[in-house]
Amino acid sequence: MENYSIDGTQKTPTINFDLTKGELHISGSSIPENSVDFYKPLIAAIDIYAASPKPATLASFNMRYFNTSSSKRILDIFKKLEGINRNGSAVTVNWIYEDDDDDMLEAGEDYQSVVDLPFVMVPVKV
Repeated sequence: MENYSIDGTQKTPTINFDLTKGELHISGSSIPENSVDFYKPLIAAIDIYAASPKPATLASFNMRYFNTSSSKRILDIFKKLEGINRNGSAVTVNWIYEDDDDDMLEAGEDYQSVVDLPFVMVPVKV
């Protein structure tokens, strides 16, 4: 399995998915021109990983901002992780947000209410 990594820009998040360790880290802002095309390679990497996941999988999201089309792709990622979790790999989601960013906390809580995954809300000081 190859790792998937992409450097972030002002419009796209940094993504590091270490398939050998079972660790996915996404951070930054997500307002790409085409969110489907941007997230397609990551979704493909998750599908590859899902065929032979590690016993434990960690997904960390540290988003500053994301637009509506990105929110759908993030939900797609959570749905894939939900399937991995259901099939025996203990998936944990760390939702990292600035402690004064109520909107981002609420976004994490909204995702938590929609998918069957354990979320850890991680506030960080600004």
